[in-house]
Amino acid sequence: MKIAAIQMVSETSVERNLVQAGLLLAQAAAQGAELAVLPEYFCLMGLQDSDKLKIQEPFGSGPIQAFLSQSAKKLGLWIVGGTLPLTTTQAARVRNSSLVFDPSGQCVARYDKIHLFRFDNGQESYDESCVLERGAQPVTFDLPSIDGNSYRIGLSVCYDLRFPELYRQLKADILLVPSAFTFTTGQAHWEILLRARAIENLAFVLASAQGGVHENKRGTWGHSMIIGPWGEIMAEHAQGNGVAVAEVSKQTLQAARKRLPALDHVVL
Repeated sequence: MKIAAIQMVSETSVERNLVQAGLLLAQAAAQGAELAVLPEYFCLMGLQDSDKLKIQEPFGSGPIQAFLSQSAKKLGLWIVGGTLPLTTTQAARVRNSSLVFDPSGQCVARYDKIHLFRFDNGQESYDESCVLERGAQPVTFDLPSIDGNSYRIGLSVCYDLRFPELYRQLKADILLVPSAFTFTTGQAHWEILLRARAIENLAFVLASAQGGVHENKRGTWGHSMIIGPWGEIMAEHAQGNGVAVAEVSKQTLQAARKRLPALDHVVL
């Protein structure tokens, strides 16, 4: 089964971002991908954090969700919509949510980002809890592939990557990590953490990233990649808009887990 990590340099215009996302999804489909994953905040990188509140949608309706549904149906793809802001009961906060659409255009899974990023090195600072309400529930879904196998897919988002206990709970074949890692933290930790999660869980990891300098002057690290269960990088797109595609198989996964049955030895 071919899977695709889509990288973007999202702008302050939802309309332009959706056009760009559509072009990249079409590229992924043309390369034979069955699953395509957009990055975190694919629909908007605002000038300030509160811009997310202006484009929030109730779960189940809205132009961003309609775009994802229509694209999945048009292209015959499983699409994971990186993240988009979904309405909560708090007027000043939204959920940073990853939605999964099957090839019929139905939303089959929703994951709300659990771990909220906070960082301050004296020069740049971030605190997602100012506008985001954290999720609480790990989420997986099953993807029946045309290769005859079913893959368990585990959902996570960006900062979740630093919390290995989440991935142990998912017990997935393919771990998804749509992200918008800062240039600073990405340069130091992105590849190391992704490869560690793959090795620890003997799973494929698909990480779709924001990768470039945005209108708000924020720099994101990029380097979207797909990693195999032995920790090898199978595909990568360094900077700018683009698509990284790789072929995964249940046989490769089973062989790695048979060779090193570490998952059977977990005692904690």
